[in-house]
Amino acid sequence: MCTNGINTGQFTMMLEQMDDQMAVNRRWVHKMAHAAGDAGFDQTDQVLHKVQELLDEARALITDAKDALEQDAEAASGVTVSLT
Repeated sequence: MCTNGINTGQFTMMLEQMDDQMAVNRRWVHKMAHAAGDAGFDQTDQVLHKVQELLDEARALITDAKDALEQDAEAASGVTVSLT
């Protein structure tokens, strides 16, 4: 469905793809952090765990963006086109 020139279904799918990519990156950072920690690279381990936390925060914001998109689309006063 398009609202005010935005295909909201496609936009939602793109947000979900971004979330999936961040989830993969988070898993790799997590593995790398533990590998660094196991090797005695404590500072690297700490920094990578911080990266992991930031990716968690970014994923939460992507979820917020999906919710906001839905609310914005419902509140839009522009033209809405959908296939039936």
